[in-house]
Amino acid sequence: MLSLEAIRYSRGSLQILDQLLLPQQCHYEVVGSVRQAWEAIRAMKVRGAPAIALVGCLSLAVELQAGAGGPGLNALVAFVRDTLSFLVTARPTAVNMARAAHDLANAAAQEAEQEGATEEAVRERVICYAEDMLKKDLRDNRRIGDLGAHHLLERAAPGGSKVTILTHCNTGALATAGYGTALGVIRSLHNLGRLKHVFCTETRPYNQGARLTAFELVYEQIPATLIADSMAAAAMAHRDVSAVVVGADRVAANGDTANKVGTYQLAIAAKYHGIPFYVAAPSSSCDLRLETGQQIVIEERPGQELTDVNGVRIAAPGIEVWNPAFDVTPHDLITGGIITELGVFAPKELQTALSTTIS
Repeated sequence: MLSLEAIRYSRGSLQILDQLLLPQQCHYEVVGSVRQAWEAIRAMKVRGAPAIALVGCLSLAVELQAGAGGPGLNALVAFVRDTLSFLVTARPTAVNMARAAHDLANAAAQEAEQEGATEEAVRERVICYAEDMLKKDLRDNRRIGDLGAHHLLERAAPGGSKVTILTHCNTGALATAGYGTALGVIRSLHNLGRLKHVFCTETRPYNQGARLTAFELVYEQIPATLIADSMAAAAMAHRDVSAVVVGADRVAANGDTANKVGTYQLAIAAKYHGIPFYVAAPSSSCDLRLETGQQIVIEERPGQELTDVNGVRIAAPGIEVWNPAFDVTPHDLITGGIITELGVFAPKELQTALSTTIS
């Protein structure tokens, strides 16, 4: 079976699957410029912290391949830096784009400082860096899936039984280069023959669970049931949920985690029911510069996402709307662990474990 692809890239060419049209249509949109990438990210045609960073950096690669930037080394390096800074503004909560922008700008500057440096060499360095990000994300996701699956089974089903997982939002192939983070853990459990069932929340107001996660689960024939966000606690009480596994857009040094709004209440309900709560995210989503989650900037989105469905008003006219895209789950509610490609860590272990590899 062909795997779902949120991103299609070859040197000089970038296409994204327009996720606003799923599940009714599978339409790939050409992204020929950084401005188009910014608009696609802002509009949530592409979403998921890893995929946002990939599309942003690859859109720059496409522009550089077409000759953008310069003339002159200084002008080219400034173009790369300023373009990446612009991309970060599309959606501020996820750290992956900001980290990639920092690293990619540094790579361009370092290449420009080499003896005999040329514009062509700087362009090639940036393009190759962005292309390597795509390969690394897929590799890291498979590692997250396998590490998380084995850790979860040891914790929740040491006797060898099958497990039932509850997940939120979309953390699969559609949010990454492929395979996924939290949904990657679910894929790995399924591949091991140890997955009994998945409950996915619809994830209001944009219904990423109903539109995207359900789409992925049906596509891969993984046994799953869709529930409303307000049914999660009841599912934990009455449907034999073994663990909750979610993704992350930014993890602070103490383990506090920003993820799709609604995650916090899932963690509270899981704690009450004694169900392990896991966060699955690449180390690139961990921001050790922030001491706690209170320092994470939470994006607020247009009220129409809550009041309208497919352009049709469903809410009473005149009502005020608060629409934060994310909430922050305190580290002490993450009882299962934080699953990265480097290992599964208790929140209190995260900073020490990652500080040797992430600055």
